[in-house]
This record gives sequence, C-alpha cells and structure tokens, in this order.
Amino acid sequence: MRLKISHTTEYRYDEPVAYALQRLRLTPLGGSTQKVINWAITVDGAKVEAGYADQFGNRVELVSIEGGEHTIRITASGEVETMDRAGVLGPHTGFVPLWLYLRDTPLTKPGKLIRELARSLKGDSELAQMHTLMETIHETVAYLPGTTDAQTTAEEALEAKSGVCQDHAHIFIAAARLAKLPARYVSGYLLMEGQTEQVATHAWAEAHIPGLGWVGFDAANKICPDDRYVRVATGLCYHDCAPVSGMRIGPGTHGENLTVSLTVQPADGQMQNQSSRPAPAQEDQAQA
Repeated sequence: MRLKISHTTEYRYDEPVAYALQRLRLTPLGGSTQKVINWAITVDGAKVEAGYADQFGNRVELVSIEGGEHTIRITASGEVETMDRAGVLGPHTGFVPLWLYLRDTPLTKPGKLIRELARSLKGDSELAQMHTLMETIHETVAYLPGTTDAQTTAEEALEAKSGVCQDHAHIFIAAARLAKLPARYVSGYLLMEGQTEQVATHAWAEAHIPGLGWVGFDAANKICPDDRYVRVATGLCYHDCAPVSGMRIGPGTHGENLTVSLTVQPADGQMQNQSSRPAPAQEDQAQA
C-alpha cells in the first residue's frame, strides 16, 4: 500500500524563545516492511544544524532556535510504500547489540503487577506467549486519553488499567523483557479506518523472537502491524523515539502552546475498508 503522510507540529510562545536545541525524529527509513518514496522536513522559525543516525539507527535532525521567535513550525511529509509481513521485520541490525534491549528504563521498569503479568503468560512457544501478552494487555488496559501522560510508567498504567498506545507498548516491553526476550518501542504512523485527520502519532512494540527476528505487536489494537503501519523510530522506550525532544532556555519556556496536525491516507486518495477499530495515539509532544 502506498501511504501519503503530512505531519505538522507548531509551537507558539507568549514571549520569544531565548535559545532552544531540539532533536527531530520524524523521518521513516526503508526496510523489509516499507520503502520511502519521498520524504521532506521543513522548519520555519528555527535552523537545521545537522542530521545524523542515533545509536538506534533513527534518522535525527538537530535544530536550533535563538532569540526573537514566537512561533516554530515543523512539517514532515512524504509517501511511503508499505508491505504486509504479518509484523515480521526479520534479523536484528544496527549499531547496538541485541542484549541492550533487555535493559529496563524508568518508564519500563517492572513492578509487582507487571511481574505477575509476565508469570501468567501461556503458550508453547515464545511467539505464542507474546500473542497472549498482546491480547491480555488489550483486554486489561482500556484506551482512555487524558488518564496518563508522557511520564507515566508501565507499572502505573497497568495499575490504572487505562492509557494510550504509549502505555500499551511500555507494558508489553516490560513484560517481554521479564520473559527474557529483547523488546523495543516503535513510533510511527497508522492508517486509521475512515479517519484521515489524526491528533498524534502511533506507537507499538517489537519483540525479538528466536527463528523470526523482530516481530511487531500492537497491543492497543490487538494486531501485529500490517501494511497500514509506517515505522519511524525505535528505542528502549518513548524517550528514545519522541518526535520532538530537547531543551529550551528563557521566558519562552513558560506559556507554550502546542498544535499538531496529522493526516495519513492512501496516496490514491481512496480509503480502504479496514477490519480493526481506529488506533489510539501516543503523547505527541516535545520532551525537555
């Protein structure tokens, strides 16, 4: 499927920003499940300083803002051709070793509830256990926007039994690592049923399964990613994949207003009949 995406993030400040340095992780890369036809990032009110691949292989643009700006607009857009491989990406590649994805972060550190969840997994193979985990999280943690934020931990979300796709992914990752399977967070875009306009990007998890390699699991929708999904960034948790992150200095750090505009649609303009419900969005905001 060929998808057309336009993603604009706009920051408005009550006072000029004295200085800011931001990392943009908004560029999808080609791989076994997708081919980037064209992609561009434009920045108004800021200066692109450099572009590089981070430790996880994500494409990052570094932008700076210095004095006088009240509005900063970042637009990422292009077309990506996607393939349905039932969530299977294949062997691990990249700068960091596979064992790194067994490491906890503050957002994925397991507590009592996640340990109980991991112990309850059933199945005659690692793949079957991960499918059970995905289904259990989907049935246990309701999609309720506003009940969590970008700093909510996996344990807190599981205790509250509510959250957004960011929380579903963190819970999955924490439990998979307890099952001795490397797991990582994925941010990206998703074509939603009957809904071109969206409020934020999407997130899901991947586990490294013996014999298959990386396999995606979207607990928010209880499905392995198919050709409606576009992968953008991966990492140990959300903080490694935030679309915009960095630092701001000066009076502009107070009175910040964030607006996100996002459209995902087939490149031919025809919406297809999809079987799953619309997917929840992650917290799509800058992180200091």
